[in-house]
Amino acid sequence: MTDEASTGESGTKIALALGAGGARGYAHIGVIQELRERGFEISGISGSSMGALVGGLEAAGALDGFTSWATSLTQRAVLRLLDPTWTSPGFFRAEKILDVVRELLGDVAIEDLPIPFTAVATDLIAGKSVWLQRGSLAAAIRASIAIPGMISPHVLDGRVLADGGVLDLMAVAPLAGVHAELRVAVSLSGGEEVRAPAPPLDPEPREPRVTTEWLNRLLRSTSALFETDGTEAAGQPDPATKLTSFEVMNRTIEVMQSALARMQLAAHPPDVLIEVPRSVSRSLDFHRATEVIEVGRRCAAEALDEYSGI
Repeated sequence: MTDEASTGESGTKIALALGAGGARGYAHIGVIQELRERGFEISGISGSSMGALVGGLEAAGALDGFTSWATSLTQRAVLRLLDPTWTSPGFFRAEKILDVVRELLGDVAIEDLPIPFTAVATDLIAGKSVWLQRGSLAAAIRASIAIPGMISPHVLDGRVLADGGVLDLMAVAPLAGVHAELRVAVSLSGGEEVRAPAPPLDPEPREPRVTTEWLNRLLRSTSALFETDGTEAAGQPDPATKLTSFEVMNRTIEVMQSALARMQLAAHPPDVLIEVPRSVSRSLDFHRATEVIEVGRRCAAEALDEYSGI
């Protein structure tokens, strides 16, 4: 293993798999920034859920614009963008966020992207993973981020599609056909107890019906329902005696997903595995982009340095 491979000084081509994990997916931005800084050339990207969102934006050349927008979000803005609803199959409409993504992407088709890209989704009727490699990029991202129970499934070409992370947390398999010198995978479920520092309280003035305290409560409780990392957002595991029946069911699914992810990594081992601590943020901490991006950069730097033996 050479220093050249870890620094990308010769324009080393890499294939990049970006895993699922809610707001922790901001770490993917930091990973990509670190790869760019080291001179790597990304020759293919695949992603599940938030990994599909970040990966699709990078493949389209629109990630920097998204990053500027995401790092400006406050907690109140996040709630407005998530747009809670009690009338749809998902807890959040999320169409306002998707409107921003569509504005950044335009009507680009996946097959026309300068970087080959695959969004992984789950066909809820057929019960299998689906690789979206043609057609509307925005529609593919919409399907891949549809976390069951949180964001409504997306009907595309007659299929009812949901979050790619249901069956494929890591999205490494689609990279098998990509020509690259290195394969890099990013997991958002690392176990190390490293967290981004908590941001200051939202400086916006209090509003009659939407207060910071209320927002904190809502985001905290909703994140607890839909966490996919097996721990509370604060990084402290729940004592078994405090687990509700829903949490037991949810964590049973998490264990199965983690086991499936390990098998997928064993079948398609990357050259470099970057592991972002699952305790870095809650799944809905979308107002913490700056901190989580920095964690992603640090994790990428450590993994790449270790790979090269520096």
